[in-house]
Amino acid sequence: MGVLQALVGASEKAADIARLCRREEPLFQLLVAEKSGADRNRRFPQDFKTLADVLIQEVVKHDLGKEFPELQGHIHGEESNEFRNGQGETVAVRVCATPGDTAALLRSVLEPERAAAELLAAAVHRDVAPGDVAPGDAALAGVELSIPPGDLAVWIDPIDATNEYISGREDVAPIDGIAPGGLRSALVLIGAYNRHTGCPVLGVINEPFFRRDPLTRRWQGRYHWGVAYGDTRLCSLSPPPLRPAPPRVVLSRAEGEAVRAALGPPCGNGPRFAAGAGYKMLCVILGLADAYVLSEGSTFAWDACAPHAILRALGGGTVALAGALRARREGDTGPPPELVYNCPVEGAAGAERWANRGGLVAYVHPQHLEAVLAALATVPGL
Repeated sequence: MGVLQALVGASEKAADIARLCRREEPLFQLLVAEKSGADRNRRFPQDFKTLADVLIQEVVKHDLGKEFPELQGHIHGEESNEFRNGQGETVAVRVCATPGDTAALLRSVLEPERAAAELLAAAVHRDVAPGDVAPGDAALAGVELSIPPGDLAVWIDPIDATNEYISGREDVAPIDGIAPGGLRSALVLIGAYNRHTGCPVLGVINEPFFRRDPLTRRWQGRYHWGVAYGDTRLCSLSPPPLRPAPPRVVLSRAEGEAVRAALGPPCGNGPRFAAGAGYKMLCVILGLADAYVLSEGSTFAWDACAPHAILRALGGGTVALAGALRARREGDTGPPPELVYNCPVEGAAGAERWANRGGLVAYVHPQHLEAVLAALATVPGL
């Protein structure tokens, strides 16, 4: 199995665990622990992690490291693997040698839910055979890449939009195809980057809660992948058509009024709003929006790496907004600076070491990037 196929397989197992953890509501109430200290995302008054987050991250680390030993020590994620149980004890969640050992560890978190611990352990240890990774996905099965695993490192966001995952809203109606929030926003993101240059080269976005089966009422998912390595550009999707001006922009509801106002006139009937950085980037990938703009440094390497790789595969990218505007004002006509994923923020601690300081713009078509940068160049303070 190649690295890309292994990333997809890991995302499918991760999606299974995410769905399993949401299936039993009484159990799910046991799986929430509040983040604190350096792990806390300063943008939200409350920032939560769940056992699903931690478990998924450790499963992906374990499976990829076992398949590709060269990646061990170079697979990074959003979460600490420590989880505080109902008795106030700190448990280091990990994948053990056997399902029984993993179940025993999980029981220390989930007690008295013994059956749930065993169900989760079985999902963790489920083998993903090459034929199971992409049933019907002939394009993925046929991808052969000469990427040395030793040149790569991985960023995992085990459940992007954790707050939407926790709230579990299922009836959020899309607006122009974009879900403003709810379970649809909760994604599994796994991206690989060149550990020397920081450039994203492989990306997988998994949507665990894409649709409900009308007969079983169980959630079904789907995934998307992309490759941007050297001269190779491969993707499970076709580039969205170039929409005539003005571009449609998707924003966070926390975005400042100055940015909203600047993007209003050049963006038709105003920007759209959605939850989750990964989901907003996915909206651009799918052509539901032409650009995702964020002026704050409130996203992180694990949010952007996987979708950035897919955007590059489609001919677009994700630029560092502050750097792009600075270059524009200085008359630099070269390509604007893209985000990279191997450089921690100097002097920062905890999660802030991997913040995308200065914001970002995600796009597929350069014309849309140009329109957005032209509109934002007049905003004071950007």
